[in-house]
Amino acid sequence: MSRESVSPKKFTGYHAAAMIVAFFAVVVAVNLVMARFAVSTFSGTLVDNSYVASQNYNKWLEESRKQQAHGWTASPVTRLEDKIAMTVRNANDIALQDAEISAIAEHPVGRADPITLDFVQDPSGTYISRDSLPEGRWKLRITITHRGNELALAQEVF
Repeated sequence: MSRESVSPKKFTGYHAAAMIVAFFAVVVAVNLVMARFAVSTFSGTLVDNSYVASQNYNKWLEESRKQQAHGWTASPVTRLEDKIAMTVRNANDIALQDAEISAIAEHPVGRADPITLDFVQDPSGTYISRDSLPEGRWKLRITITHRGNELALAQEVF
């Protein structure tokens, strides 16, 4: 048996260039994927100016305590075909009758103009929006008014 000598392959400039190009191609690909995930899941800002928001914090806490004193509970909003539906119950767990409910639907990243929704109550006590809401993720700022009392909510619908 004879052994043939195998000479090692040379590492040339083409190999070095290919490695550098491959490395940066992976880095760019990962950055593009991460940027896509970041943009598709960004829910927008909570407040535009945190300093101004901090000055109103105690006022917001007081308003929240007043709203909780009503004893109202609102169900999470759901899609009912192309409309939005929700129920509101009083402190006795009975559907709140004859409330005025309106909402402003905002796209989290501002890709669409805000949409104002008004709700009507069906015989089962569920409040359903009069107008339709396009598909997608929306932040709803809901205002419920009943006999001079008000409840403000913020919910998301997908």
